[in-house]
Amino acid sequence: MKIKPKALLTSTAIALTLVAGTGYWYVFLANAPQLDPPPAEANTGLSFQVESFQSRAMGQVRKYGVVLPSGYDQHPTKRYPVVILLHGGHGGERDFQDKARLTSVLHDVYTTQRLPAAIVITPDGNDNRGSTPFWDPDYFDGPNGKVSTLIGSELVNVVKSRYRTLAQPQFWAIGGLSSGGWGALNIGLRHRQQFHTFFSHTGYFIDDSGAANSPQLFVTQIPPRDRQALRVYLDAGEDDHKYLEATRSFHDVLNRAGIVNQFHVFPGGHGIVGQNVGWNYWHKHLADSLTFVGQQFQAALTHSPPAAPRSQEHPHGGTHNPAQPQSHRQN
Repeated sequence: MKIKPKALLTSTAIALTLVAGTGYWYVFLANAPQLDPPPAEANTGLSFQVESFQSRAMGQVRKYGVVLPSGYDQHPTKRYPVVILLHGGHGGERDFQDKARLTSVLHDVYTTQRLPAAIVITPDGNDNRGSTPFWDPDYFDGPNGKVSTLIGSELVNVVKSRYRTLAQPQFWAIGGLSSGGWGALNIGLRHRQQFHTFFSHTGYFIDDSGAANSPQLFVTQIPPRDRQALRVYLDAGEDDHKYLEATRSFHDVLNRAGIVNQFHVFPGGHGIVGQNVGWNYWHKHLADSLTFVGQQFQAALTHSPPAAPRSQEHPHGGTHNPAQPQSHRQN
């Protein structure tokens, strides 16, 4: 049977509309879920709660997630180290729990004693433009809001006032995934009086807003004496070519600056489906970064030498040639 051109065009238009509608639902309404999400550990004994506070820097109420360690209420005089986790583009304060299964990861690293009991905070890091698939958060003080002040100063003071924290910067870590990895270094390195440990999963370190917000460009301006206290964990997926080369380039800069760091290359990277892709990648390797953080916390708790050597690179799937630094931010 011969199909008439008009009918063919109509069928094609309907098909395209369905595809577009499905794509709109997936990205804008369903918040781009992992098609094969990581499993959640049952009965972790940990609870994820969302709290809020009034931000003067942003002129609005802001939210953050918090996971307190088991036994927090039963030990009213004990103080704890703090880990702040920054989401990537099109994210929010629930990303690490809902998509990376944060409490499951924490249960595992606590059970295996890779991380001392800690207070874990997951802020909403979006700027005044809100969260959309078209841009990543501006993790700096700029025309779209004072996000650096929000996280690096205001949130820190809120956490200190509401929870029993250890005050010294060697007991505070900040890290994130993708643009949150950039944000963690961009904010954390500007607040070294508060943070000494940093980590990035599949991130980048040169931002298209300029050198002022590009850790790879300003990290060498940190006084040599201050660099001695800093500890950095980096990883990237071997299939994430631009993020891999960006991370390796930053690793090389840290080496030349004499800053203690680890760099891991793992299978996979960004994506929406696959054992080593997207939230499966970040779920799996959040345990690695928290292990590194735990080593630094434990060293500080026992006043022992740093756990990490001055430089480590750990390939997990072949070698890659370094690339010239470049911006990897997608707006």
